Amino acid sequence: MDFKKDLLEVLSDLRSSMKETFDRHVSIQDLLSDRWETAKFYGFGEGSSCYNNVLIIGDVKVGRNTWIGPNVILDGTGGLEIGDYASISAGVQIYTHNTVDYSTSLGENPIDVMPTTIGNGVYLGPNSVVQMGTTIGDMSVIGAMSFVNNDIPKGSKWYGTSLK
Repeated sequence: MDFKKDLLEVLSDLRSSMKETFDRHVSIQDLLSDRWETAKFYGFGEGSSCYNNVLIIGDVKVGRNTWIGPNVILDGTGGLEIGDYASISAGVQIYTHNTVDYSTSLGENPIDVMPTTIGNGVYLGPNSVVQMGTTIGDMSVIGAMSFVNNDIPKGSKWYGTSLK
């Protein structure tokens, strides 16, 4: 039995199935895992999906029917809540802590921690960064590559940088 040959054959079958079912190519780890099972394992709401390569830290709560794309960071160190029907696009980073004061004080100051909330029906565009302590209101749209460090009201469309 040739293990490598067998493995390559299994991967080829999985790729073909992914292409046929979803018309997409994904990494090997996502071929071997199920996005809905990953979300279920982390206690996310019914119908939610989460790619296997998402970094999940701490207390992260996700509602129903939420899609969490590939290469996302969900930092729940200070508590992160994401609502129902949200779309968290590829490469999004959501933080609930930072080490700025800790680092610049040479460890004298504590790590800063604040909860972050993403509402229901929120769309976060690819590669956006959401800073700790912010709330993005229900049914808001955050454009690709945006930096959010200020609260975004319900139903807003935000693109770029929101500075405090």
